[in-house]
Amino acid sequence: MNELKSGQTVSLTVLEEQGSRYILTNGDVEIPLNSSEVTEPLSIGDLVEVFLFADRRGDLQATTALPTVRQGEYGWARVLKVTREGAYTDIGTSREVLVKAEDLPALQELWPQPGDHLYMTLRIDRNGDLFGRLVTEEKVNDLYEGALEDMHNKNVMARPYRLLPVGSFLLGIDTPYRIFVHHSEMKGEPRLGEEVGVRIIDVKEDGSLNGSLLPRKHERLGEDAEKIIAYLESVGGKMPFGDKSSPEEIQEMFGMSKGAFKRALGTLMKAQKIKQQDGWTEIL
Repeated sequence: MNELKSGQTVSLTVLEEQGSRYILTNGDVEIPLNSSEVTEPLSIGDLVEVFLFADRRGDLQATTALPTVRQGEYGWARVLKVTREGAYTDIGTSREVLVKAEDLPALQELWPQPGDHLYMTLRIDRNGDLFGRLVTEEKVNDLYEGALEDMHNKNVMARPYRLLPVGSFLLGIDTPYRIFVHHSEMKGEPRLGEEVGVRIIDVKEDGSLNGSLLPRKHERLGEDAEKIIAYLESVGGKMPFGDKSSPEEIQEMFGMSKGAFKRALGTLMKAQKIKQQDGWTEIL
């Protein structure tokens, strides 16, 4: 007898159609497949590849939406929502997969937010419920792709998979480079799964990388410009202050002279970070 379990991807035969669902079988067990879980019409006798999951009662159900993250395999899963229970992720099926709070960072401000991605595999508990398991350092050592020396000073898009007081470990998005960023090379610690741009500052003998989240010296905006950008980000990207604002308003809000404020605005506009229109300043 071929045992079917939650979390498996299997090929089953369409046995019959019952109203708004199909009945699938492997010859021993029958599994329902709701029509809402089907992307193309099926006929009796068709062999269809499906993903199995347990419903709230623990009964097996099927969907033709196949997962991008499977048992024993790792991949990026997009975070859909975050609750006290943890982060619910999208692995490509109709079922949300929970990464439990106990597996997330101790500091809640470092938890992922909707839109972030977690590098994980799929696990199934005794009841057949689906959960996400974050990648371990041991597994990353097996998975990461070694970088060549010419990666030095290049920019890589990456996401943190492990956060420590000494720094953050990240995986490249397009190519799974293993990147370590020391805490001295960042302004603030990134969230788990947050997409960030990393500048490569060292290529190690094992092909792993050291990176920085700080801009190059010639790209740095200066303290006043950074203060203005930080304020804009805190108020939704738009503020009723510009080069026509009074010195008193500028001093009260930003603690700088009007001359310094205008120079900072000029730096930001030259860097194409902001625009001014009708007395408002807005992030581009």
